[in-house]
Amino acid sequence: MLTSIMLPDLLSNDLKLVICGTAAGTKSTIKQAYYAGPGNKFYKILFKAGLTSSLLNPSEYPKLLDYGIGLTDLVKCQSGMDHTLNKVNFDVLGFKAKIDKYEPVLVCFNGKESARVFMGLPSTSKIFYGLQEAFIGRSRLYVAPSTSGAANGHWDESYWLELKNLL
Repeated sequence: MLTSIMLPDLLSNDLKLVICGTAAGTKSTIKQAYYAGPGNKFYKILFKAGLTSSLLNPSEYPKLLDYGIGLTDLVKCQSGMDHTLNKVNFDVLGFKAKIDKYEPVLVCFNGKESARVFMGLPSTSKIFYGLQEAFIGRSRLYVAPSTSGAANGHWDESYWLELKNLL
C-alpha cells in the first residue's frame, strides 16, 4: 500500500543543520510549506538567530538549503497536532537513516515530542532543552522549544539563539 507524503524532505549533502519536527501541521500540508501555520515563529527565529540572512516566508523554505539547513519530520504520512498522530506512523528508523546518509553537524528537534519519540522515551520522561549527550553517527543532537503557536506557553528563544554557536 502506498502512503502519501505530506511534505517532502528538504535534505542534501553538506548540511550544517537538520531541523526535525514531529509532523507537518495541517496548514503546512495545505500550503505545502514547512512551518506555515499561523503564529509559528520558525522563520523569524532562524533570522533572529543569524541562521538566515533574510526573513524567509514559509513558501521560500527550499532556500534554507542555501544556508546549509535541511528539514524533515518523524511522521511523513500524516499531518496534524502531536496528540492526534498515530504512533505507527512515526518512522524513527527512516529518520535515523536519513541523518546517517547526510551527516549534518547538528540535528535540532523542533520541540520535545519529536526528541522524546526518537529517543524511545515514555511520555512521562523529562527531556531538557539544549545539547544532548546522544549522537546519530557523527551528528550531535539538540532539542529546542517548539516554534508552533500552540506551544507559546513553553517558548524560550534562547535555545534557538544558541544554535549558530554550535555550527
